[in-house]
Amino acid sequence: MTHKLPLKVYYEDTDMGGVVYYANYLKFIERARSEIVEELGVDQHAMKADGLVFVVTRVVADYLAPARMGDRLVVKTTHRAPSPARWVFDQDVWRDETCLFKAEVTAVCMTLAGRPARLPAELRARLA
Repeated sequence: MTHKLPLKVYYEDTDMGGVVYYANYLKFIERARSEIVEELGVDQHAMKADGLVFVVTRVVADYLAPARMGDRLVVKTTHRAPSPARWVFDQDVWRDETCLFKAEVTAVCMTLAGRPARLPAELRARLA
């Protein structure tokens, strides 16, 4: 399954050189992960009430080409079959036919006390 999140680049997303500030790509891909998790029916507020949260533990990113103010982008997200506590996402940011940014993001499920925990059974079942 590939999830697609369309975005528009605003002035606030750019640096003094007029290109998207590097850290904003992380915000773009975070939004896309939030959307895919929600589309899978995961209620992160309910998870937190149950004492579980997702925490990003690793990001490997490649910046391939700049995006500029006014560009229309698409964040494409796929995910791998999760391990009991870990969920890995592959995320690309595209402008038309050009890939601008690629990332591999690892998120783990943790307790509010910061200990690793198993992904909720309902989520594991949806992803199986």
